[in-house]
Amino acid sequence: MLATVSRVKIVVTGGAGFIGSNLGRELLSRSEVDEVVALDDLSTGNRANLDGTEVRLQEGTILDPAALDEALDGAQAVIHLAALPSVPRSVKDPVASHHANATGTLEVLQAARRAGGLQVVVASSSSVYGANRELPKRESMRTAPISPYAVSKLATEAYALSFGHTYGLPTLAFRFFNVYGPLQRPGHAYAAVVPAFVDAALRGVPLTVHGDGEQTRDFTYVGTVARVLADAVVRGVADPDPVNLAFGSRTSLNSLIGVIGDALGFAPEVAHTEPRAGDVRDSQADNARLRSLFPDVEAVPLAEGIGATVDWFRTLPDYSR
Repeated sequence: MLATVSRVKIVVTGGAGFIGSNLGRELLSRSEVDEVVALDDLSTGNRANLDGTEVRLQEGTILDPAALDEALDGAQAVIHLAALPSVPRSVKDPVASHHANATGTLEVLQAARRAGGLQVVVASSSSVYGANRELPKRESMRTAPISPYAVSKLATEAYALSFGHTYGLPTLAFRFFNVYGPLQRPGHAYAAVVPAFVDAALRGVPLTVHGDGEQTRDFTYVGTVARVLADAVVRGVADPDPVNLAFGSRTSLNSLIGVIGDALGFAPEVAHTEPRAGDVRDSQADNARLRSLFPDVEAVPLAEGIGATVDWFRTLPDYSR
């Protein structure tokens, strides 16, 4: 279902995070958008990510209905990215993962209803496919989450789509795969694989690979993700079913290290450890549904995206010397 939307105020929960801050820039580049509000408690986001933008940061948690009502006042849509990320983090603390991701989504949806029935776009995850080993991953496929994080993301999309059916809320649930790019920072125990690898290589320490490195992922550049999300709210795209937001690539971690080495100009050292609990072996998206809703979207090739990511890293004080 498609509808044309005039100039709008957009709220991005988790808007000071990696994807959210890239999205804020993309939204403000659109002539249809005149205001972007980032609602973020800065638990995993970073205020500095919004430097140089006109995104308005409202500090607050999605678990606070009053903060949500303030942020959503006068808005036409909310893109819900706020979450407690990471499979290993959820294995360590499943209750915190549930509260942030499942209960937090429910609070956002309730706030959207109170605000007059706003469009809600939510971020789910390819982790919901879990133990289902069939490739590529199609949205109609059986979900089989194998980590608390994956369960919480399945709840995220299920809540959103159920609110579409039950309350007529215009909703769209994207299953993100492995999103990477500028502003994705390392420096904590649960850092995503691309920034963790680039950080280690630039610091001259071995890249830690859990397992043999032949596990595969569908890496998606953040700029592409931001363009799709922005287009979704500008055009008012809603759908009763989840949508993969990836392009069907399949890259092993060993191959990824080779691409990173090419961008850096040297081959990083690698150290292999035991596989991690909750990690899936292989991931690859079927993108037919995405293409049907966003026929003009173009994927950024991995080498180009990794090159841009390495260039961004080299602008940071820790790596610029």
